[in-house]
Amino acid sequence: MRAVVQRVHRASVRVDGATVSSIECGLLVYLGIHRNDSEETVQWIARKIAGLRIFPDGDGRFNRSVREVGGAILVVSQFTLYGDTAHGFRPSFSEAASPELAEPLYERVIALLRSEHSLPVATGIFGAMMEVESINWGPVTILLEK
Repeated sequence: MRAVVQRVHRASVRVDGATVSSIECGLLVYLGIHRNDSEETVQWIARKIAGLRIFPDGDGRFNRSVREVGGAILVVSQFTLYGDTAHGFRPSFSEAASPELAEPLYERVIALLRSEHSLPVATGIFGAMMEVESINWGPVTILLEK
């Protein structure tokens, strides 16, 4: 599983010109599911996202998590995180999970962030063509991978 995590002032997702979700201060997470991912991977990534200390404390140091700053998370599915361009210029997505495998794992990550980590979570629409807007704060972008 791969997650590109961005600290944002705000972020939103539109589908067919209509806003389907948005957050203010928090994390924008682009989530890619690998074909071999499992419940163990889901648990790991949810814990990492929830605990990631990339928000400033009183001294301006990365010392606070999204929960500690009262932030939210916007999770967007993105199979293209597994695009492999080692051979040629057209990416191969053979390592990405099929939609039938990926969607339940994507939904499980969201459920864990909401239930076990008590975080407000907004989402894109799995499999939809989305327009994502964000104001990256920093910029701060972290790659998580297991």
